[in-house]
Amino acid sequence: MAIPVETFFLSPDAQGTLQAQIQQMVAEGILSGRFQRGEQLPSTRALAKHLGVSRITVTLSYTELQSNDYLTSRGRSGFYVSDNAPEPPSFKTPARKKDTVDWARAIGQRFTGGVTLRKPADWARYRYPFIYGQTDPTLFDHANWRLCAVKALGARDFSALTTDYYDQDDPDLIEFIARHTLPRRGIIANPDEILVTMGAQNALWLTTQILLTPRRAAAIEMPCYPALRDILTQSRCRLAPVAVDAHGLPPDDVPDGVDVIFTTPSHHCPTSVTMPLERRHALLDRARALDALIVEDDYEFETAFLAPPSPALKSLDTDGRVIYAGSFSKSLFPGLRLGYLVGSAEFIREARALRASVLRHPPGHMQRTAAYFLRLGHYDALIKRSARALNTRRQVMETELKRHGLQIAGQSPHGGSSIWVALPEGTDAIHLAERLASRDVLIEPGQPFFFGAETPINFCRLGYSSIPSERIPEGIARIADALR
Repeated sequence: MAIPVETFFLSPDAQGTLQAQIQQMVAEGILSGRFQRGEQLPSTRALAKHLGVSRITVTLSYTELQSNDYLTSRGRSGFYVSDNAPEPPSFKTPARKKDTVDWARAIGQRFTGGVTLRKPADWARYRYPFIYGQTDPTLFDHANWRLCAVKALGARDFSALTTDYYDQDDPDLIEFIARHTLPRRGIIANPDEILVTMGAQNALWLTTQILLTPRRAAAIEMPCYPALRDILTQSRCRLAPVAVDAHGLPPDDVPDGVDVIFTTPSHHCPTSVTMPLERRHALLDRARALDALIVEDDYEFETAFLAPPSPALKSLDTDGRVIYAGSFSKSLFPGLRLGYLVGSAEFIREARALRASVLRHPPGHMQRTAAYFLRLGHYDALIKRSARALNTRRQVMETELKRHGLQIAGQSPHGGSSIWVALPEGTDAIHLAERLASRDVLIEPGQPFFFGAETPINFCRLGYSSIPSERIPEGIARIADALR
């Protein structure tokens, strides 16, 4: 029995080469049971004509499937589904029944209900996406990243790809972080004082789990990174919010009894203000007086394109009380999920053990790919290219915001990739964002960054990492028009 050619079609949203798409289409037909063993496939000529592709593309697809024993060739009569092809499951999916479990009682601890920031999955289709933390595909170095990924797949790096490191990390990546990344922040660390994490958020979670208990207290900036607040809330520690000013976290406002101080001194989240050097020393003095630890989230130091970044708190620390969290996900792309923790060896030892019990280690292939991208100079080239683009976009943003009378409430003197904006008094940023989305504009309301009874509603964060500079004027004009 021959399989009708009409049952084959290529999806316009399919990924990969035409050859790969045809292979997947045939394999899925076999695995789903639509194509049975012994059935004849359409001829390469007929299928090529039907799909509008070259005959050689179909032939190569069939040949590859034949080498994997999905298909077999019978002389001049064509290709057939192999007798050794995988069989689809023989069981039938049981009808879905209503749960009898009382989940309200069964769930012992809930993790939903937080206010973690969410971005539309289709943000790229908006013409004016003023959202933070997404990668601009026009700036990213796809070609060299692909080459590094292929290099990391080679036989020479087979162990990095396949080894279970258990609680260890890729030595090449650790070496680069220790010898190149950290010294740029004034930090000197040994390999046993560095741990690779699944992004900065994973680093913050590990730190919270190790340092805090329901009997301990954490000082947190207000406003702050919502995901950090969720992590701290889940730990059941006591929270002490400290309002930031134009220079970041005021050390004298950190209350007595605090055990851990969480701060973003280089680029406060979300206002982007930078803590000056004298205040950094004052914060270290305050932590020493409290015998408290400091967790420094340095998530965006690579975007210092206007002036060199201030020394990291960790570089000024002489007591070993600062734990430093960095990230490659912000400077490369968010889906990378690679960050790192730097701290005293005793703390890193505990973080390493906790990470191993949860996820062992970040994927070896991703670590080795990143190590090649960093070591071969592609990372620095990307940072310089991005800095030039961000500088231009920031200048346009500042000009347009001032031209339309919108108030800049916070930005970093060193650079950054977003601006904190105070909307007119009484403006609800969430409602404004909903109206703007229908006009092809995305903004980030400020409410999720605050918590407590008196949450300001008239702030928003406007990112410029994902929007070309030539679109910024019209996007700001639409925001101003919606405010009238």
